[in-house]
Amino acid sequence: MSTSVYPPLPPEQLIREEEASLARELDWLLSSLQETLCSLREGLRECAALLRPNEPGSTLVISSPRSDSVKGFVTREGTRIVRGDMHVKMNGLQPTKGHSSYRLILSTTNPNAVLVLSQLVDVRNLIDQSLDVVDVSTWTGDAKNGAFIAGQLRLLLENIHEAREELRGGEEYRRDWVDNPVDARSFDPALPENLSFHLSISDAALLVELRTLEPASANDSSSLSGGFGFRERIAVAIGASRRPDHDEADEVFRYRGQEVRVREKVKMESQDPSLMAVMAKLTALEHNVAAAKKSLDIVMEKDD
Repeated sequence: MSTSVYPPLPPEQLIREEEASLARELDWLLSSLQETLCSLREGLRECAALLRPNEPGSTLVISSPRSDSVKGFVTREGTRIVRGDMHVKMNGLQPTKGHSSYRLILSTTNPNAVLVLSQLVDVRNLIDQSLDVVDVSTWTGDAKNGAFIAGQLRLLLENIHEAREELRGGEEYRRDWVDNPVDARSFDPALPENLSFHLSISDAALLVELRTLEPASANDSSSLSGGFGFRERIAVAIGASRRPDHDEADEVFRYRGQEVRVREKVKMESQDPSLMAVMAKLTALEHNVAAAKKSLDIVMEKDD
């Protein structure tokens, strides 16, 4: 079944009527998108609030799977870890006096002892940028200009997608432990030279990685002071040290200016309810922006 206009219109008039109809549809869509943008603003503000540093913060349990290598907790406030206390049992670490394990405590006397989660800083900045895009689209920009709103939606979609990917924490978003060592003075006592402590975000959870290190060759052993003594240096020199059982066992890394191997590695995830909520909200916001952008592209007859 086909649809025709009666009485028939001249071709030129039919084209004008089609253009007028599309203009009315575009005008209606642009008006409705203003309501969509207001809704998006509220969702972005909720995400920003969940990332804001509020007392008492989120206390997360840190525990190594299927072993007692690491037991403890850290407290996250916004984009920073402000408190932490962990008992660590790993090769090469001497127990803290009065304890059966090495006690790793985030310093409370050093005002600069907080550990910054760079991925969350990026997420917060992207959310702030997204809010700016929405504000420009609704308050200062030309809300009736289809091309302008389409560009704003494209930018908004890119920002929200990037923020969600930062929380998902793929390899391209997590900073490498070798290139970004924490300040040893962030801990009390200071972090041993043969212990690497690394934090990142993966699937909206806090990912904690601890590595004990040994010299890649006997000549470098004197610069790693943590727990490797004469016997360990001899074992490295003659190749008699026990083979590590982890995915980095065969690699040599340059860490703090020294060639090292990873003797033992412990990797732990701690689910963060607030970050999971941000992830869920960003996923929904990304879907809504994509739908709005697609609708506008269809009406403006854009191929994307």
